[in-house]
Amino acid sequence: MTAPIESPCIAVCQIDTQSNVCRGCYRTLNEIANWARMSADERRAIMQRLPQRENDPSFRPPKKP
Repeated sequence: MTAPIESPCIAVCQIDTQSNVCRGCYRTLNEIANWARMSADERRAIMQRLPQRENDPSFRPPKKP
């Protein structure tokens, strides 16, 4: 039996208003809302997309002055 896919949430919940992606975990609002109801395969697919989103500069929070 495989371990469950845990949420990537890091408790930095800031939704980018243009992309609707959380700047903490890089999931979309829809992915966050439906996470508990998703299958392991659906969660795994999302987890595989998160590094690409994280490396996309348009999703990074602005730097503090």
